[in-house]
Amino acid sequence: MSEELTVESRVAPPALSCPKCDGLLPNELGEVRCTLCQARVRIDHPITRKKWAEEKIGCPDCGKVLVVGVNKRPAHLKCASCSCHFTLVPNVTRVEISCPGCERQLRMKRRPGERQIECPACDTSFKVTF
Repeated sequence: MSEELTVESRVAPPALSCPKCDGLLPNELGEVRCTLCQARVRIDHPITRKKWAEEKIGCPDCGKVLVVGVNKRPAHLKCASCSCHFTLVPNVTRVEISCPGCERQLRMKRRPGERQIECPACDTSFKVTF
């Protein structure tokens, strides 16, 4: 069985905080659940939905530029040129975090919740909460 082809969207919804605990909400639209306090929050952002529908991407197989035409992520797509099936996955914003031990800048994907990080330079272990 072949591996599923994926392409990461270049458009991300705005980063929003939970109204209950002020933690970072999942980077999605629709009804989401806060990772920290489990509160349910309904998020809609018409500008992001419009940009998603108008987003242009390259087919991962033949490279032909396609207009997505779908205002949700993930989106399961098929290239009209080569019939390649692939999934357009949501964009996850990356951020830089300073290590408290050596102040090295560590780049990571910004995901809601608490994460335990170990610096590859100095082996300092610390928690990051988004």
